[in-house]
Amino acid sequence: MTEDVGEIGRRAAAGARSTAPPGTPRPAGLCVGAGHRLVHGNPAFLAEFGREAIGLPAREVMLGLPPETFALLDAVLAQGRPLARWIRRDDGEWRLTAMPRLDPETQEPYGVAFHLRAKAGPPVVRDL
Repeated sequence: MTEDVGEIGRRAAAGARSTAPPGTPRPAGLCVGAGHRLVHGNPAFLAEFGREAIGLPAREVMLGLPPETFALLDAVLAQGRPLARWIRRDDGEWRLTAMPRLDPETQEPYGVAFHLRAKAGPPVVRDL
C-alpha cells in the first residue's frame, strides 16, 4: 500500500525531531527547480524528514519549518548566490544555510543545496 503525500508529511512532522544518532551530520539536502523537488538528503535529513521525502517538493515534506525557510530557498534560486538566516522551529533556533547549484555550461542556477544547524548544538570541528 502506498502512502499519500499528506500521510508522509504528517509522519515526518510527528516523528522527525532529532532521531539521528549522536555525531550524525546535520540535516542537509539538495533540491531542484522552482518547486524545490528534493533529490538528495544526507542520513540526518532522511532521519528528520523520512526517505519518502526524496522526489517530493520540499514544502510538502519539510513540515515544522517556517515559511522563511522556503523564501530563502526561493531567493537563492532566483539570485544565484548563497544566503543564510536563523529560523525558529518548535525545538529551538536553527541556522539555515543555502547555496545555489549552477549549470556548468550556462552558470544558471538549477537547484539549491542547504543544511540546518541547531543553535544549541555543538560546533562542527574536524581534524585536519
